[in-house]
Amino acid sequence: MSDTALWVAAYRARESARPDAVFRDPHAAALAGERGMRIVEDMARRHPSWPLVARTWLIDRMLEERLAGDFDLVVNLAAGLDTRPYRLKLSEKITWIEVDLAGITEYKTKLLEDAEPACRLERIVCDLSDAAARRALLSDLDRRFKKALVITEGLLVYLSTEQATGLAKDMAAASAPRSWIADLASPSLLKMLQKSLGPAMAQAPMKFAPADGPRFFEPFGWRPVDARGLLRAAGEIRRLPPLLRLFSWLPEGKAPWKRRAPWGGVCSFERTRA
Repeated sequence: MSDTALWVAAYRARESARPDAVFRDPHAAALAGERGMRIVEDMARRHPSWPLVARTWLIDRMLEERLAGDFDLVVNLAAGLDTRPYRLKLSEKITWIEVDLAGITEYKTKLLEDAEPACRLERIVCDLSDAAARRALLSDLDRRFKKALVITEGLLVYLSTEQATGLAKDMAAASAPRSWIADLASPSLLKMLQKSLGPAMAQAPMKFAPADGPRFFEPFGWRPVDARGLLRAAGEIRRLPPLLRLFSWLPEGKAPWKRRAPWGGVCSFERTRA
């Protein structure tokens, strides 16, 4: 079981327990388990909760906005312990497919066997680092669905530049994927995270933070249409410590990922070819 997945689930559990929670995940505590809660307590000294809470909240908002269109599929790549099919209001016409490795998929399926998703839900075991397996997965989705929205939450930062490029190219070459929601870090944020979390994340080192931010993916078939910073979002939902609140309302500018100040955000893309 991935410690990273347990850690993120524990943050969702903590937020859900607040009386003023910005989202409620009734399954997060069970998925995180005692190990997840111990991890989040240990990580609290190195990593504040607000970036992950803001990321979850932002992706929820972007999903709601995008799914107002005529999508018939949502694909969550490297889904981890995400529970959006259970906690979001989704059309029964939508099929939601979670893709991840066997261990995490089996763990999650067992713990959620009695839970009822809001839409059709499938889980597919696939090693996304295997290019042939990834392309076979996308080919199968092309055969079954017409218009897909892809989510990669907490995935890209762990990829190499070559792996991120390959994933973007393969999705753009497929026919079903039309929109893509992903979180990104700036180079300065990556350096900060590597320094603060490096020893704790030795098994899953962070690597990818393109200097061009979401524009990195334009040559590979994906046009950025939206980018929202985590600091601004955390200020909006009142999850920032006092010293950061003022900075959350400063203008981000057109390319905040190029600044010296660390930037992390959630980006939305549209495929550029028909």
